[in-house]
Amino acid sequence: MADVKVVGAGAGRTGTLSLKTGLEQLLGRPCYHMLEVFNHPEHVAVWREAGEGGKVDWAALLDGYGATSDFPASLFWPEILEANPDAVIVLSTRRDAEAWWESASQTIFAVDGSGLPPEMTDWFEMWRAVATARFTPDWTDKAASIAAYERHNAAVRASVPPDRLVDWQPKDGWGPLCAALGAEVPDTPFPHLNTREEFPHADGDTSFSDAVKQLGQ
Repeated sequence: MADVKVVGAGAGRTGTLSLKTGLEQLLGRPCYHMLEVFNHPEHVAVWREAGEGGKVDWAALLDGYGATSDFPASLFWPEILEANPDAVIVLSTRRDAEAWWESASQTIFAVDGSGLPPEMTDWFEMWRAVATARFTPDWTDKAASIAAYERHNAAVRASVPPDRLVDWQPKDGWGPLCAALGAEVPDTPFPHLNTREEFPHADGDTSFSDAVKQLGQ
């Protein structure tokens, strides 16, 4: 069983899908992103258990993955790092907290639990448990979410030794990631995926469950 090489500590909507795609190219192994939860519904109960303070077998959950990125894994970066002590930590961020909130509030935080189809109930309860425990229970509130975002980023920067931390924004591209991993810089552009315009919305013409299926494709 190969260890996780990169632990992504950045909040959702900080280029995490682009980071996932780039890391998969560099490492030759999949990166665990929220899309993996949609593709593996059996993982929902595991993440809810984590959010409620239960014990998680991180090696089993992340078996076969070379990296993590995005919620919910980024909220458990200390535990994942403890299980993979040689991993590099990548803290993905936006240019500022206002830009992050503008993106998050119109995409992932637009989901408040109302009007969801029955098949999304377990997923939403998992997200509520994880967000309440590790981010903020008021993720649809601007002030609360920005405070949680800034608090989270500050905790990562204060806890991770500088030689293990890659403080990264999507505009930084391949360079910092390749330097940290000792990898050659690919001769292809760094991927930039899942912009706000591309994100499927719960209030659009398709159901949210259909939107989730689109995200998993």
